[in-house]
Amino acid sequence: MKKEKFVQFEGCAVVAFQEYGDADGVPVVFCHGWPSSCTMAQLTDEPARELGVRIISPDRPGISGSSLQHDRKLADWPHTVERVLDHLGIGEFRMLAISGGAPYAYATAAVMPDRVRAIAIVAGAIPMAELEDASGLLPLYRWMLTLHRLRPQLLRRLFCMARPILAFRPPVRFRPLLLKILMLRPCDAESLRDAAAFEAIFESQRRAWRGSTEGVMADAQIYAQPWGFSLEDVNVPVRLWHGTQDRAFSVHLAEEVAKRLPNCKARFIENAGHYSLPIRHMRDILSDLISL
Repeated sequence: MKKEKFVQFEGCAVVAFQEYGDADGVPVVFCHGWPSSCTMAQLTDEPARELGVRIISPDRPGISGSSLQHDRKLADWPHTVERVLDHLGIGEFRMLAISGGAPYAYATAAVMPDRVRAIAIVAGAIPMAELEDASGLLPLYRWMLTLHRLRPQLLRRLFCMARPILAFRPPVRFRPLLLKILMLRPCDAESLRDAAAFEAIFESQRRAWRGSTEGVMADAQIYAQPWGFSLEDVNVPVRLWHGTQDRAFSVHLAEEVAKRLPNCKARFIENAGHYSLPIRHMRDILSDLISL
């Protein structure tokens, strides 16, 4: 397990982060998914070492080791990144976002174009508050958005009920059963049979839930709210990677996002899903990102 580091903010608040890859390499800020935490960046460790990339992966406020920030907005995140990187003495940097980390990378690039060289978005979340047709979302996400709008207190209670289950670490022998229960795409299920990939994905999720229900819920609420800026405001180079078999965010939604970004090169990978894309293609993703 990597050593957890902390940056002190105002009062007693802290942001926890971990580092992966090459400590002297090209700095890349990793934005974890949801529900997840900074250890998801374990997916990058081996290729980052090979390529000379330094991965800085912070926990978002309320997630695991980072202090909960009440009523936080997506617009608060660039300041958090700035403080962490100033603490580390890093000037320019790149960003890598997986799934729910995408809005955080877009927000930082929009606010800090003088320091963000480029961003890579992998199986990225889209601006859900702008959707008129949510059919391209995972059914679970559609259900959560509806409850957030109509029955927010019920949604909160369901989160609290789910925590003991989702924070539990099942025995290794139950992993095949878990993969069946999740009804994943075949490409995703096959990729997650790799023990290291399974740990990077699911241990980071359990770590988030073990931190607090409030932190996971606060992170979820960000996706249901307007981002506070437009995708057209993101002028730095964007590499958008998306699998044609992605169930969380359909490839058609990703295509619409790519059209709105002024400086975007999209790569739609055949027979790749929401999990298999970052697991199988991380070296290519990082190599392309640091070339920008």
